[in-house]
Amino acid sequence: MAKVYDRWHLSRPGSAAVRCEEHSTKATPVYVSSEHGVGKRWQVRYRDLSGEQCKENFERRPQADSRAAKVKAELDGGTFVPRQRGRETFREVAERWRESAIHRERTTSNVERALRLHVYPTFGARQIGSIQSSDARRWMKERAAVIAPSTFATPWNCFTGVLKMAYQEGLITKHPCDGVEPPKPVYPEVQPLHPEAMKALIAASSKRYRLLVHLAAASGLRGGELFGLEEKHVTPGAVVVEQQLIGPDKGVPYLGEPKTSQSYRTVPLPKSLAAEVEAYKAAFPPREVWIEDRTNPRKPVWRSARLLFTSQNGGQLRRGSWARVWGRTVNRANRALERSGSAVRVPSAATLHDARHFYASVLISKGATPKQVQRRLGHAKPSVTLNVYTHLWETDEDQTADMIDSVLQ
Repeated sequence: MAKVYDRWHLSRPGSAAVRCEEHSTKATPVYVSSEHGVGKRWQVRYRDLSGEQCKENFERRPQADSRAAKVKAELDGGTFVPRQRGRETFREVAERWRESAIHRERTTSNVERALRLHVYPTFGARQIGSIQSSDARRWMKERAAVIAPSTFATPWNCFTGVLKMAYQEGLITKHPCDGVEPPKPVYPEVQPLHPEAMKALIAASSKRYRLLVHLAAASGLRGGELFGLEEKHVTPGAVVVEQQLIGPDKGVPYLGEPKTSQSYRTVPLPKSLAAEVEAYKAAFPPREVWIEDRTNPRKPVWRSARLLFTSQNGGQLRRGSWARVWGRTVNRANRALERSGSAVRVPSAATLHDARHFYASVLISKGATPKQVQRRLGHAKPSVTLNVYTHLWETDEDQTADMIDSVLQ
């Protein structure tokens, strides 16, 4: 129930009450209150869905009557949103969502970056209740012009996650993104490195990092997984992935969980790599590195890790310094290919991740199934593998008709 009260006049005047000559009529005399002439005259009083008493003041009686009717309808329908909460900005709600949401360590950093770079510039200062479906569509169109659909996925999930929480908390009565579909990611066809290019990269690598590049091509590990390997993880016959080195946007690198639950895996290594692993350990003995271990997010600890691959000064590898090492390696590889008379080149945009694509392409060309490739790469599910590498399977000669013939003939 919502009722309208006259703040300037007493609702139950006593015998000593003073008649208000300004607002009294012959039929209806009114008597001044202690608040007469102070602030807005008309007040709507009600109790919200939690039972807390609320008051809102208005200049004119029709405004107060209209608000009271609206509040009553919303209270009766269970859709009431307190005005002060509906005035919260998107940023205020988003920060509460970000602090309360449970994310993996790396995801937390990605969420902060997505909100700061892509969502807050448009919606940060907007009142949460003022955002409409048309605003979401306009923002989505504007972002689609500057970032790829796959990159847009994180800002979109953050944006809709905040609005979902606002809806659940009763801050908004309707989710503005209902029925709004983000652009579907388009996965460009991966062009794996030519075997000659991969061999040239391995040969052109410095002695300190040659095993790292060779291991990338022979195991398909992600860069962070390679950088996070300890001596105990690599044996002559296999490499065990149970952590990765994470380089945050701010702060120092640390050991964290692998990317997905499926990324915990053991990858067999070719026999030809066994001697190289032992020779590398002899030439570059694993160094003790004091580093924070967050592989158990609930119990992070600082410990000494015997990292297999370290920088020139014996510390953990960083993305910036590795990029410079890789750039020099690509240049040396291409010069060697040119001297040999080969037409093959390492693309200038190639990264260490291309060694992972090379590994996947070799498995596929040798008859590995999507499930096998997914398990070796540590993808969350086979559909992720197929999204990236379907075109490589499709290049195989179609023998399905012959397969049927062999049974039915």
